[in-house]
Amino acid sequence: MTLLRDARFQEQALALGYSFDGEIKIGGNYVPLVRDGHHIYLSGQIPRVGDTVVVTGAAGAGASLADAQKAAKVCAMRALALLQRALGSLDAVQSILRITVYVQSAPSFTQQSEVADGASEVLFAVLGEAGAHTRTSVGVLQLPKSATVEVDLIAATVAAPPAA
Repeated sequence: MTLLRDARFQEQALALGYSFDGEIKIGGNYVPLVRDGHHIYLSGQIPRVGDTVVVTGAAGAGASLADAQKAAKVCAMRALALLQRALGSLDAVQSILRITVYVQSAPSFTQQSEVADGASEVLFAVLGEAGAHTRTSVGVLQLPKSATVEVDLIAATVAAPPAA
């Protein structure tokens, strides 16, 4: 028997040791997502749970590869939590079209793609084939709140919202 996506989301949250039930805080004067027909554009998500950014520092210096991968997983879970709230259920996600993973990187760190694998693994684990996506991973000097990773994504939905 296969679990529904919302149940798989909860399993991933338990595996990470975090709850994504509370407020998903944003850090500025913008909205966390915009819906345009069948597409939802999500703003960048840092690995914040509640008021705490759970992984900070540069990958390859203050944060290990494993730490950075965990950060990418938390970012993906925040994005999924926002989708779940906007759509009522993750079963309404037709596909994840694209993700961009920004990694605060030490000068010699070159494993941005391996960091991004953390986010990709979560999307596949929760959404199955609908989690298949295109991806870009980029090393950057700094991210908000000294976060190690930031992830944004574009999703397609099963149905467009009703006309107002």
